[in-house]
Amino acid sequence: MELKSVKGIKIDPKIFTFKFSCDCKGECCNYGVYTDFKEYNRIISLKEEIINLMDESQSKNIKEWFEEPQKDEDFDSGIAVGTEIINDKCTFLDKNGLCVLQRLAIQKGLHKWSFKPIYCILFPLTIYENTLTIDDEHIDRLSTCNKNNINNRTIFEHCKEELLYFFGEDGFNELLKIKDEILVNNGVV
Repeated sequence: MELKSVKGIKIDPKIFTFKFSCDCKGECCNYGVYTDFKEYNRIISLKEEIINLMDESQSKNIKEWFEEPQKDEDFDSGIAVGTEIINDKCTFLDKNGLCVLQRLAIQKGLHKWSFKPIYCILFPLTIYENTLTIDDEHIDRLSTCNKNNINNRTIFEHCKEELLYFFGEDGFNELLKIKDEILVNNGVV
């Protein structure tokens, strides 16, 4: 079966039926995240403002923030740069479990995700081989964001805000049409 796509990204139909729960405590950030090289450069350009928001559990040495860049076709630039793990959490996560990139955006009056890497925003979804799918390997490591569904919601229902941000309103409406078609074809609706 050929996968439907939105804005050139194929859509894994599992996102509409996969049951998921999240009692968010920032646990998913404990392992760091990959950023596109363009996102990496934007973050580095904000280094002074970011440093001002960091606490004693974070490194203010920008040379410790990121891993070495690597080729990865799932990123727009073709280059991924991972964030380092400092004190058992992503370098940008403070001692209260809050992301300094998100705090900076809010402080500047911007959308809360303006400076966050798209892979952060989308989790528990990910883009793999140009397909929006479930990051089930990462989910399996977590106790608060996981498959132990206590609210009978799907990942799609849980991530509507993130998907709207990622695809925009037009793209999200296309995604809704794909969802309806898949659910009808599978006898779910």
